[in-house]
Amino acid sequence: MKQKKWISMLGITALLGLAIASGCSSQEADSGLKKTELVMSGWGGNPVEKKLLEEVIAEFEELHPHIDVKFNVINDQYMDVLKTRLIGGTAADVFYLDAFEAPALMETGAVEPLNKYVTEDFDLEDFEKPMLEAFKQGETLYGVPKDYSTLALFYNKDLFKEAGISEPPKTWEEMEAAAKKLTKEGDVYGLGVLPNIERMYYMAESGDGQVITEDRATFADDKVVNELQPILDMRLKDKTAAQPSEAGAGTNAGEMFGRGKAAMVMEGNWNIPYLDETFPNIDYGTAEIPAIDGKKGTMSFTVGYAMNAESDHKEESWELISYLTGKEGMKKWTSKGFALPTRKSVASELGFDKDELRGPLVKGAEYATVWQDGPFLPIVMNNFNNQFLSAYLGERPLKEALEDAEKQANKEIKVTE
Repeated sequence: MKQKKWISMLGITALLGLAIASGCSSQEADSGLKKTELVMSGWGGNPVEKKLLEEVIAEFEELHPHIDVKFNVINDQYMDVLKTRLIGGTAADVFYLDAFEAPALMETGAVEPLNKYVTEDFDLEDFEKPMLEAFKQGETLYGVPKDYSTLALFYNKDLFKEAGISEPPKTWEEMEAAAKKLTKEGDVYGLGVLPNIERMYYMAESGDGQVITEDRATFADDKVVNELQPILDMRLKDKTAAQPSEAGAGTNAGEMFGRGKAAMVMEGNWNIPYLDETFPNIDYGTAEIPAIDGKKGTMSFTVGYAMNAESDHKEESWELISYLTGKEGMKKWTSKGFALPTRKSVASELGFDKDELRGPLVKGAEYATVWQDGPFLPIVMNNFNNQFLSAYLGERPLKEALEDAEKQANKEIKVTE
C-alpha cells in the first residue's frame, strides 16, 4: 500500500516495471580484460573527506581490476535528485542513503534487498546494532551503514573551573543545576540549544510517549509534552539556556560554544574538527548526554550505502559496498575522525572507543535513538519544528503549539496516502 502511495505522490505508476540502464557501462581495459564501470552517487564533503574517499576507491579498484568506479557528486537537493533519477532510469548503481530518508525509499522497491549477497565472513554482528537496523525492514537488509555520529555533551573546562564544577553532569537535574552556576547574564548561557526535533527525539520518547504512532503524529500527547517541558523551562524560567541566534551565532551551536557564549552544548562528532580548526584555543571535554529519569539516551545520525534495484551490475555493486563497509575500507574512510565507524572492531582498532573526546560518542552508539521513524517523519519534523520554536520563545504554551503542529502534520500525511 505504502509503495503505491509513494509512487503516486511522485507522479509515477511503474517504477519497478521500467527496463532501464542504471548509469553503468562496460569498457575494454588496456589489458584486454572487460571492465565494468560502476557509478556511485553521494554528496560532497570537505577536502580531507574527498581525498579519503578517493583513496578508498583507488584501493578497491586495485584489488578489483575488473571494476572502475565513477563517483557522482550531488551537491544540492540530494534526495530530490536521486528520486528523479530513480524514476527516470538514470540513477547510479550504488548511492548514499540517509537513515532519515530510508523508510520511504525502501518501500518503493527502488532499493535492492541485500540479504542474498551477505556472507558470513562479512560479519554483520560487528556493526553497531541501531545503525544496522536503520536500513532493515523486518529481516530484510536494504543498506549497510558506512558511518554515524551520536550526540555528546560538550563542556567548556575553563568555565566549569570558574563555576567550581569539577565534572560534567551525569543527570538532567545535575545539568540544570550546573547551567545555573555557569550562566553569566548577558554574556554566557549554561546550555546552548538547537530547538528542533532532530536533537530532542530521544528526549521526547524518554518516557512512555511516542512522537509517531502507526504513521500518525502523536507528539502532542502529555507524555511527550512533559518530557520536553524542562528544555523550555531552562530558557523561560531559569534563563540558563538559549539558541545560537540569541548569542549572535546563527544556527550553529558549535560556534556558540566555541565563542564562549555557551558553557555546554549537545553536539555530534562533526563538532570536534570544527572546534579544532575554528576555535583551536578552547579547552573543552565531552561526556555522554545526561540521563533522564535514570535512562541514558542520545540521538544517532547514520548514512548507508544502498544498491539500485535496477542496476545491471549487482554483483559488482555488492563487491563495492562490501569493501567500502568492510573492515579495511571503513578503517581508511574513518581514520581521520571526521565520521565514526559503524563497525565496533574498527572503532576499537582506531582507538575511538577510548579516545578522550570521541569515546563518549562511541559509548552512546549502543543505546542511541536513530534519527528515523517511518516514511512520514519529514512531514512530522517540519510541523513540529515550526510550532515548537514558538513555544520555546515563550509565545505560546507548549501543549497548545504541539496540538496545532500535530493536527497539521496528520492532515498532510492523510493527503499523501
